[in-house]
Amino acid sequence: MKIEKVLNNNVIMAKNETNQEVVVMGKGLAFHRKAGDTIDPTKIEKAFILQKYGVSDKLAKLLKDTSELYLNISSNIIDYAKLHLTHKLDDYLYVALTDHISFAVSRYKQGILLKNPLLWEIKRYYKPEFQVALKALDMIEKETGFRFDDDEAASIALHLVNSQLSQANMSAVFQMTEIVNDILKIVEDHFQMELDESSVNYERFLMHLRFVASEFVRKEKVTNTLDELFYEQIQQKFPEAFQCMQKVVSYLKEKADQEISIDDKVYLSVHIHRVTNRHQNSE
Repeated sequence: MKIEKVLNNNVIMAKNETNQEVVVMGKGLAFHRKAGDTIDPTKIEKAFILQKYGVSDKLAKLLKDTSELYLNISSNIIDYAKLHLTHKLDDYLYVALTDHISFAVSRYKQGILLKNPLLWEIKRYYKPEFQVALKALDMIEKETGFRFDDDEAASIALHLVNSQLSQANMSAVFQMTEIVNDILKIVEDHFQMELDESSVNYERFLMHLRFVASEFVRKEKVTNTLDELFYEQIQQKFPEAFQCMQKVVSYLKEKADQEISIDDKVYLSVHIHRVTNRHQNSE
């Protein structure tokens, strides 16, 4: 392989035999080297292919101020994620995750620990991604010595989720957006109110709607883990939200001829109650 672009002393861009862009890493790999030079194969420690145009330029800009250590960690996490997640990951994840981990370590060194208000929802709605993110914490600790908590795992999980969604075709993205917007309108019309988009409850509700919409677009199999008794208790405790939830279920049935699980009906009712309860929002 020949060097296409030097990103720093330890990272270069090259082209493989099928003309694909390859990021090649190794200690001192690019020292005193330039574009057009042949790569010393004995110095290659890691290599991965980029298929998306423009990602290499973004990596080059990022690595001007960021250690390639974080790119290496990100690459290991992505390799692990590819083995444990069913949907393809976008190449931009190399950039986003490298930047995120670098900034997280910087914050940690300064004693700045951020709580993720959506931790519970992410653990509930994106279980595979969260499990991969927990493994990512082990990888980060091994390379940096810093141990992050579940809040950071939740943030990493969201990067994985977003990377998978970016691979969806435009038709699927449009369909998901339409479903989410239609459900929000159903809720606002039912309660005759405008939802507070700045509240944490709204963010939680929006995340659940995106999860439901993605299930529909992907036509994932419905699974129930909650029993009918709990479902009936929610109906009694939040009757107005439950009634609104039934309107949403009818809409989804008409829209895509698909049912949602008892779990989603329960959580949808709870989220509708929380997002439409003014007093709770103010708290």
